Amino acid sequence: MDQLIVMKFGGTSVEDATAFARVADIVEAARAARPVVVVSAMSRVTDALLQSFNLAADGDLDGARAAIEPHLDRHLAVAQALLPQESRESFREDLEKARAEMNRLMVRAAARELAFPVLQDEFVAYGERLSSRLLADVLAARGLPAVHADARRCIVTDESHGSAVPLLAETRARTQAELGPLVKGGQLPVLGGFIAASAAGRTTTLGRGGSDYSAAIIGAALDAREIQIWTDVTGVMTADPRLVPNARTIRRLSYAEAAELAYFGAKVLHPKTIEPAVERAIPVRVCNSRRPQEEGTLICAETEASAQRIKAIAHKTGITVVQITSARMLGAYGFLRALFEVFDRHRTVVDVVATSEVSVSLTLDDARSLHPIVRELTSLGTVRVEPERAIICVVGEGLRTTPGIAARVFGELQDINISLISQGASSINLTFVIDQARVGEAVARLHRAIFEEQQATAAPRTPDAFDQTERRK
Repeated sequence: MDQLIVMKFGGTSVEDATAFARVADIVEAARAARPVVVVSAMSRVTDALLQSFNLAADGDLDGARAAIEPHLDRHLAVAQALLPQESRESFREDLEKARAEMNRLMVRAAARELAFPVLQDEFVAYGERLSSRLLADVLAARGLPAVHADARRCIVTDESHGSAVPLLAETRARTQAELGPLVKGGQLPVLGGFIAASAAGRTTTLGRGGSDYSAAIIGAALDAREIQIWTDVTGVMTADPRLVPNARTIRRLSYAEAAELAYFGAKVLHPKTIEPAVERAIPVRVCNSRRPQEEGTLICAETEASAQRIKAIAHKTGITVVQITSARMLGAYGFLRALFEVFDRHRTVVDVVATSEVSVSLTLDDARSLHPIVRELTSLGTVRVEPERAIICVVGEGLRTTPGIAARVFGELQDINISLISQGASSINLTFVIDQARVGEAVARLHRAIFEEQQATAAPRTPDAFDQTERRK
């Protein structure tokens, strides 16, 4: 479908009436590109829905209703501000129907009528169902040919409620059947991200952050020209701006660079987002809905050359390091298989691994099953656990083949203890673990040395150069 683009707007991009109006401006400006719009729930709504559902499951129905009511009112406030009377009343009627259905789901949750995850997905889906219906109405009020589409009729998943896995062949067929005729007919589909349905028709969700994933899945299914992720920051930054105020936007990243950054803590992209885009070679652009005139970051097959090779510094806190030491490893086979089978049994993902002749060190982002894991690991060797650690990941194409990168990075951190280093698994990242308490300091120092000082010294301004410039004036 030539010229089609997918535009995904996150929760902060639709947090109130002003934000909805900005989104309408952005979509209207892109009308010639035949956009398909994917939208998250309004900011804070998903958290409120989860809180409400948990209260209902615990039998506190009054508390459950109280937790969500202010957020339903926020939807009405947007409708009041941006919709004409007829559309406003129509949306109000749909909201009342949603409120009644949500109330029935609360009662069913309190009665434990169905499995907790099944009911929870049905309940939480109302965040995206309502925001997408409201945005479609706001766009239509601008005179755009917007039509609300149900993402559950497009994205087909397995039955893994809470973090469902899309069935891509079925999803492609359904999406083309549902959205293709709308786009070809000149209409502008608007659908909620994050939500889907199993082959049996039960509502499922793709996990937190899954709206980005939804956009990429829809874009791949429709062979979009570009997938745009609109958020509240201008693209992917050289570091987390909360730690580094001087962090700046990266103009261009490769798919591989973006995937590493997403996995190791960059908050702009969901780690799964670019998988469908990579398969279909669709560029992904990350933009700021509050500053739509700014270029943002383009993610595509090839990166942009960087003199220092390093594109960005990502970090992830709340990491636990587990070290297993055993003389049985020496010259033996099958040891690592037995070790990782322990983590497999407890459905726990390992992030970073480093090995020596008699020990293995690895990191866990999710330590909920740590105690039973450690109990099993003690049969393999001596186990040591180091909590409250942080991963720092320096990312850029060609790091492994560029001399001096590691020396430069670790030279800046020579007074900070580094407990685990990994580079060989990837040619584009250098990953290491430090004490969580020093992560802010470490990231800021690295950014200053790699990006800020280099920029300051890249083109020194000598008195002669200044004088020549003045004379040319």
